[in-house]
Amino acid sequence: MTIRSSAANLFVVFALASPAAQPQPAPHAAAHHEFVIDNFRTESGAVLPRARIVYGTYGTLNAARDNAVLLPSHYMANHHGYDWLIAGQGAAAQGNEPRALDPTKLFLVASELFGNGQSSSPSNTPEPFHGPRFPVMTIRDNVEAVHRLLVDELRVTHLRAVIGFSMGAEQAFQWAVSYPSFADRIVATSGTARAWPHGIVRLEGQIAALTADPEFKGGDYTAAPRKGIEAYGMVWLGWLYSQEWWRREMWKTTAPDRTLQQEIDNRRQTFFANNDANDLILQARTWQRHDVGTTTGFDGDTAKALRSITVPVLYMPSETDLYFPLTDARYESQFIAHVSLVPIPSLWGHPAGAGGNPADRAFLNEKIGGFLSGLQ
Repeated sequence: MTIRSSAANLFVVFALASPAAQPQPAPHAAAHHEFVIDNFRTESGAVLPRARIVYGTYGTLNAARDNAVLLPSHYMANHHGYDWLIAGQGAAAQGNEPRALDPTKLFLVASELFGNGQSSSPSNTPEPFHGPRFPVMTIRDNVEAVHRLLVDELRVTHLRAVIGFSMGAEQAFQWAVSYPSFADRIVATSGTARAWPHGIVRLEGQIAALTADPEFKGGDYTAAPRKGIEAYGMVWLGWLYSQEWWRREMWKTTAPDRTLQQEIDNRRQTFFANNDANDLILQARTWQRHDVGTTTGFDGDTAKALRSITVPVLYMPSETDLYFPLTDARYESQFIAHVSLVPIPSLWGHPAGAGGNPADRAFLNEKIGGFLSGLQ
């Protein structure tokens, strides 16, 4: 299978200007795989005849099968979304920057969320679940599918760590609640354990912008609703970076001659340009509906679910994230017994949690590497 490029494949590159101005990335070392689950029952009760999870692996599983780390993907990302953490990948291969994860010692499993266009999604699933009829998948649906992948396909019954950015952080927290002893450590960057109301409103605004395009046709479009997708991306962009990032014109760190209007026009034309509209909406709904408190046994009580987490958690919100605000992370952290709350001191907003610039990348790798020390 060919993995499509996407403006959102890596939040790391959201800060980049024109691709021609950037050094060419090192070849990806990940091995590409698919795992199929027959008759996968979702939390909504819908049953997918063939639920497909695409994933990549770096490194080798050892004989004891106990050196695995899970890297669950973020919004519309593929399995290359954590190159900023992996030795020998991306900028690390060119600049010898220290990386927290060494694939010569660890077996890294990078899974792709339902709805990204590669794993089972509205765009690639036949009727009766094609397009807008694809069931809304929850974060728990994704965790359950990847749990089966690990146990049934890879015969991995324990992880050194689950490390997640953004929607990957939502998955990391859910792993700690659903499978409390499956991983030794949890790392969450720029993401919370539930979608809080302000974030739900923001996502609803994006969806409204997309579906207002007459070409959307309730999701049964015959041609991509380009104006709607562009509107969706522009709402996204307004929340992506901090207000100070915009005031200081920090896009000029990679495009020094670009004006604000040129930056807006460039993003409008490229943001989500290669993504399917129904896929964009599906993952936004997954994001909106997440709450560890709605896990069976917790009766909708987020705090109770967080108190159930027994393993050490490194919680790294971005100080200027508008998607997952620092205040939400501080609120949640008070209920986690063994938590290290380490805010990322950055003006880069949400992408700070994926090493969106060299300073943030170095900070993340240092802190995550220290937190995982002794597990590699």
